[in-house]
Amino acid sequence: MDSRLYVGNLPYEVGDEELRELFSRAGTVESASVIRDRDTGRSRGFGFVQMATQAEAESAIRQFDGYTMNNRQLRVSLARERESHGSFGGTRF
Repeated sequence: MDSRLYVGNLPYEVGDEELRELFSRAGTVESASVIRDRDTGRSRGFGFVQMATQAEAESAIRQFDGYTMNNRQLRVSLARERESHGSFGGTRF
């Protein structure tokens, strides 16, 4: 099991540092980043947190999945690797 977490349904005003602070309650946070729109710089409402250990990641999931932050319920789960579909959406010509 990996220790990288997906955090969804983030309030749009939450930044990297607030995300780091919250997840540090569950253990050592190696990195925390809110994903932003390339053009506008506005939060896309989700981010990723890298915990130091698998045990801390599991603890963070138990502690923060469903946690209410600024009237929004967070969705926390293990991050999945992004699927690569090639240059034509997986279709080869």
